[in-house]
Order: sequence, then C-alpha cells, then structure tokens
Amino acid sequence: MDLGAAAPLALLLLACLACLALYLNGKQGGRGGKGRLPPGPTPLPLLGNLLQLDPNEMHRSLEKLGERFGPVYTVHLGSLPCVVLCGYQAVREALVEQADDFSGRGDFPVGTKAGGGLRRVSPSGGIAFSNGEKWKTLRRFALHALKNFGMGRRSIEVRIQEEAQCLVQEFRKTGGAPFNPLDLVCRAVSNVICAVVFGRRFDYEDAAFLVLLNHLNDNFRIMSSAWGELYNIFPRLMDFLPGPHHQIFRNFEKLRQFIAERIRQHQRDLNPREPQDFIDCFLVRMEQEKQDPLSHFHMETLVMTTHNLFFGGTETTSTTLRYSFLILMKHPEVAARVHEEIDRVIGPERTPCLADRKHMPYTDAVLYEVQRFISILPMGLPRAVTRDTPFRGYLLPKGTNVIPLLSSVHYDPSQFKDPTSFNPANFLGENNEFRSSDAFMPFAPGKRICLGAGLARMELFLFLVTILQRFTLRPLVSPAEIDLTPQSTGLGNVPRPFQLRLLPR
Repeated sequence: MDLGAAAPLALLLLACLACLALYLNGKQGGRGGKGRLPPGPTPLPLLGNLLQLDPNEMHRSLEKLGERFGPVYTVHLGSLPCVVLCGYQAVREALVEQADDFSGRGDFPVGTKAGGGLRRVSPSGGIAFSNGEKWKTLRRFALHALKNFGMGRRSIEVRIQEEAQCLVQEFRKTGGAPFNPLDLVCRAVSNVICAVVFGRRFDYEDAAFLVLLNHLNDNFRIMSSAWGELYNIFPRLMDFLPGPHHQIFRNFEKLRQFIAERIRQHQRDLNPREPQDFIDCFLVRMEQEKQDPLSHFHMETLVMTTHNLFFGGTETTSTTLRYSFLILMKHPEVAARVHEEIDRVIGPERTPCLADRKHMPYTDAVLYEVQRFISILPMGLPRAVTRDTPFRGYLLPKGTNVIPLLSSVHYDPSQFKDPTSFNPANFLGENNEFRSSDAFMPFAPGKRICLGAGLARMELFLFLVTILQRFTLRPLVSPAEIDLTPQSTGLGNVPRPFQLRLLPR
C-alpha cells in the first residue's frame, strides 16, 4: 500500500469517527496549570490544526505556519497543544540557553506504546523516552558505560576501520554491477553499535541479524510516513483503524524478542568483575540495586534502552550515508574534489583514520553539508518543559510539548547562504579551511543531544572516505535525473530507493 496515497483515507476516517475520538482522546490533550502559550492557527475541536497540516510533510507545513505566525507559535495536534520553534535563534534560545528548562521528553506515542506505556500504569521506557530522575540516572549510566567500551576512544575507531574494510570487501563482490546499497550499509553501520552493546559483530549473512535490520528499516519507514504522524496525533483512535502503523508494534515485538534472547545469553555468561559490553554493565547494576524499590534498573528498561541505542546507532547514520552517495552522484564535481583530497592526504593504500580529518577540510565540509541539507530528523524528537517556563514573553506550563524544527535551523537564510542548495562552502572559510557553525544541529542540541553524536561523526567520516578511497560512484541515470526529495518524511527523511555502480579506482 502507498503510505502517502492512503493518508487521505485515514483523515476521512478520523473525521467520521470524531465522536469516538472525543471518548478515547478526551484526556489526551492540554496541560494543567496556568500559562500563556504563544498564538497560532485556530484549532478545530478534536482535530486541532490537522486540516492545515500535511502528514506526508509535517515539518514543511509547520515551517509555512511559522512564516505566518512567527518563530514561536502554538499548533494543536489533535487536542494536544505544542509550541513550535522555528529558525536558529528560537531553537538556540530554548534548547541551548535554557537547556534545563527544555530538557524533558515530549509526547511520542509510538515510542511510548513500544515501551508498554499506553496500557501499563508504569511504562518501562528506555533512555530515549524517559523523563525526570529516571532519565538523568539512565543517561549518566549510559554515558559512562559507552565511554568504557570505546565511545570517543581509539578502540572504537579501530572497530569502525575494520567494519569499513568489511564493507569494502562486500562492495567488491558486486563487480561493478548495479545494486541497492541499503542492506550492506545498514549491516556495516549496525555492527559498530552491536560491538558496543552486544559485545560482538554479526556476519553479514546471519539470518537473525538480517531479520532484525529489516524490522528496523521497516519501522523507520513507517514512522516517517503519514501513518506514523497520524498515530502520534491520535494514538488511541489509530489503534482501532486498519493500516500499516500496526506493523510498527509487530516489528518491535520481534526486535524485543531478539534483544531479550541476547540478554539471556549475557546472563548465563556474565562475569560481574569483567563486564564485556553495555548489557553486562546494566546487568551488574541491576544486581547491585535489586533490593532498592526505587531503582531504575530493570529488565524491561534494559530491553528498551538497548533498542533505543541499537535503533539510534543504525538508522540515522546508515540513512545519512545513503544520502551521501546520492548527493555525490548528483554533484560529480564535489565527488571529484573529495577524491583529490583523499588521494593527496591518504593515498590509495593506507587505511583512513580520524587524524586525517584535520587535513581534509573540503571532505569535512561536504559531510557537514550533507547532514545540514538532508536534516535527517527534521523535527527532532519532541521536547517538554520541565517546569513553568518563561520564554519570549510567554509562560509555558510545566509539561508543555515543544517541537524544535531542526530543518528550519538548517535552512535559515540568516545562517547559510542559499540554504536550499547543496553547497559545501557553507562550512568553509575564506581560505578554504573548515569552519563549523552553531546552526549545525543534526543531533539536536542541549541536554537531550544524541548519545551517539560523536560515534556518528566518526562513522560518517571513516566509512565514506574508505569507500571513496576505493571506488568511484556511478549513477544509473544522469545527475540531473537524481531525485533528492525524500520518499517519505516524518520522524526522519527517508531517501528514495536507488541503485548505483561502484567502479574500482
């Protein structure tokens, strides 16, 4: 079924079942307490501003409303009021300058239901969707554990280098024939986070591993479609309506079973004095706090946190790499300059390393520009204010949902010249030295910055440079025919399926 074409049917069903929505969603929206939210479009009962939004391109709709109502306004998603932040200044003021106030996790029903939260009194939740003291405790623990197992250190660089070489070997097997890089890229990227979380990599033909990745890809695609957006607006109603959104939770249950089985294996082999990976560390902490009724370390929390790390460490990086291939094929002059820099700094044989990055300003600028241009998570994950929060003359009551439009930051004309075009010069100085920007926010700034931001930056550089050191990317159509518009856009921007040829250099 075409997810985009089916969205109008879902909207019609939503309108026809408005009375049911009143019953099921009656307590879903609104926040207690007094406050003064910024103005925005007038909502309809139950539907909110849904008729003014395109679920297939939610962030574009919100950006257009921002042109009318300003950089800070309120939109109603169903009966839930959300404060939208548009542009660099508004997003920075909130997420960076008032980081503590905007550090809550907002409503995200897909993630909540995956953790059992729509039907359980006490949802298990992982690190991504927790709040309050639980989130702070889990985040501190995760940062410490991930650092111990190589995040940001030389050991993880070696792991990425080894996986990049494995990917190159698989690419060589294509013999220059056309192929879709989706599966192989996902396997390589996923194996890096697997080494940290599970303590091992998986063979590229491991049947269980392939099924796991298929479920991840499927979920990212559906969650980034109109069906995923509508579920997050009307979760209780959508539970009663047919559609591919139900597949998200069937897939998650299979992912949960996969993770739970690996945890059971870890329990059998655990040496508390020598934990080998993230799961071992969590199990040790569970044992230490098993008598503490206030402990946040439980089995279901471990399953969900492992899923959060695995999903976050696979989908965004692998999708960004595939977009990099498309963009470089559409702009062969950019690819040629990257090849020249690789040949000059690294040469044809030496394994690329992170130390090369400071000598490759153009390649670095290309990687930053790819991430800016595609805005892989255009709305980020929703935030919530942790207390009654004054902001730009308004008062946001504690718990108010906040949508930071990261795409509007990356396309802010006050920060980037001709932001709708792909141009690595956005990250180059007058002397062609690399120059970052405070408006570069692919990992969402502030207290909720992605745990794997550093790992993702390392992976993108080492994987792409290793591939381009060995191959030239060849499209099957002319560069002008390459379509960079997403196949779907919601939670993330998902590129259209494509094939390419890799020619040895």
